[in-house]
Amino acid sequence: MRRLHACMAAATAVTAVAAGTTALVATSASGATTVLDNRWYAAAPYLMPLDNDPPSAAAIMDATGLKAFQLAFVLAPNGGGCSPTWDGTAPVASDTAVKGVVDTIRARGGDVSVSIGGYGGTKLGQACADPASTAAAYQQVITKYGLHAIDFDLEEPEYENTAAVHNEIGAAKILQQNNPGLYVSVTTAGTADGTGWFGKQMLLEAKSQGFTPNNFSIMPFDGGFNGAASQTSALTNFNQILQSTFGWDQATAYAHEGFSGMNGRSDTGEMFPQADFQTVLDYATSHHMDRFTFWSLNRDRQCTPADNGGRTSGTCSSVAQNAWDFAKFSVKFAGATPPTGTPTPTPTGPTSPPPSTACKPAWSAASVYVAGDEAAYGGHNWKAKWWTQNEKPGAAWGPWQDEGAC
Repeated sequence: MRRLHACMAAATAVTAVAAGTTALVATSASGATTVLDNRWYAAAPYLMPLDNDPPSAAAIMDATGLKAFQLAFVLAPNGGGCSPTWDGTAPVASDTAVKGVVDTIRARGGDVSVSIGGYGGTKLGQACADPASTAAAYQQVITKYGLHAIDFDLEEPEYENTAAVHNEIGAAKILQQNNPGLYVSVTTAGTADGTGWFGKQMLLEAKSQGFTPNNFSIMPFDGGFNGAASQTSALTNFNQILQSTFGWDQATAYAHEGFSGMNGRSDTGEMFPQADFQTVLDYATSHHMDRFTFWSLNRDRQCTPADNGGRTSGTCSSVAQNAWDFAKFSVKFAGATPPTGTPTPTPTGPTSPPPSTACKPAWSAASVYVAGDEAAYGGHNWKAKWWTQNEKPGAAWGPWQDEGAC
């Protein structure tokens, strides 16, 4: 999948770390307590916060209504060892840069999952001695950022290493047990028949360990795919693999199945424009699939000739688009309505009711509001246009409609 993320030097040492048993930390070091429903964690697109010209998460949230981000990637240190780092170079233990991104997202009512693995670099499953020490390394990440969701991106070359896959699946099971409510996704390569031999072996490893994540997602690109029809065919085939591997019926398999696409031009030159994403989104929702995500928000913007020149880019999509077009598909999958970008028209006549109008209950950052709910803020009553939490009334494009002074 992540061929745009440069491969890193292989780890040269293996360090054992004692297994941790820390329960899920519900708050970050800054005291953030944001928790989204699983649909949002399932819809979180990938964002590299330290590479590929990171876009502003706040700007994406403002423009699209997106609430969840899949931050990538946590790896073993480039120089060896069993401790978590960002991209193999920035230790999680001393990180402040990614922590700042997380805090910004949570301050706006959103949250993050963290993805471990990916295509490049040395993975902790390769560097750590066993599942327990691998889990202990990942627990540091969960504790550091107060995570409620985590993604295991298991693909080449790690998923060809049976010992590493054993460590990763075992670690995922330990984290699931020690962190009640943790949303766990497992992402792997997609092929025309669903997933390849190594992907099927990974599923068998999960079965043998008695591990069931929230979903197993495939990446149907970079494998000779040609548009949405080839991707939905692969998803259908993968559903059959899940049925035969775990003994699930079709509906149960779809409820544990996910899609992870690549927006625009893939590494191998396949093209997946917005229309393809809409087709796959329709398939995912109609079959009640658990996850719909893509690689990546760093690429969810228009290329210029200087950016791209007809090649696949890590910082733009190589298709004609407005900024954050693809993020809006994730918002729709989560069950929300993306903003149109057009301010609410100013009504003719009086712009506010008489001052004697009673105020509704005061707006609360902790409360969840759905379409039609009302709240008072800043001396005005406001009506929610769609699901919202911790988004202050006031922005013309936002989830709140001004009902006038109270």
